[in-house]
Amino acid sequence: MADETFLQHWIFSKFLLPFLLVFFIVFAILEKTKLFGEGKKQLNALTSFVIGLIFVGAVYPKLVVENMILFLTVTLVCVFVVMLLWGFVFGDEKGFAIQKWMKWVLGIIIGIAFIGALLWATGWNVQIGNILSGQSQIWTNVAFVVVIAIALALVLLAKEKKKD
Repeated sequence: MADETFLQHWIFSKFLLPFLLVFFIVFAILEKTKLFGEGKKQLNALTSFVIGLIFVGAVYPKLVVENMILFLTVTLVCVFVVMLLWGFVFGDEKGFAIQKWMKWVLGIIIGIAFIGALLWATGWNVQIGNILSGQSQIWTNVAFVVVIAIALALVLLAKEKKKD
């Protein structure tokens, strides 16, 4: 098992980082809006400190923020990779010109490759493979729903014909 670093310690990850995040965001908002008046840094800091302490004391809001921050970081990395690859294809270099149709083909290939890489990195490729190969119960459920829908449609059509 890998050694734990100080960044992975529960005091750091469950208390200090969420506290600092909320403290600095609230402090910046109070400074920008001047809610308590001009030049009230100490009051803004004390208010931010108390709100940060209340925040780390509550479990559910802290979990929501932790999950949102994780989502934000993954999204930022994904957007950076897409923009980097897009810049390689659609960047205009004077010495090397690509036809417009070729740019779109390469852009589509990069998009498909990015989605494939994202599925691979998250482990979803195995789950999607299981679904498509029939190793999942989803096909049984889909077939069951289709049979029920067909039977219901036939009963309703027969009932409608009897009325005429």
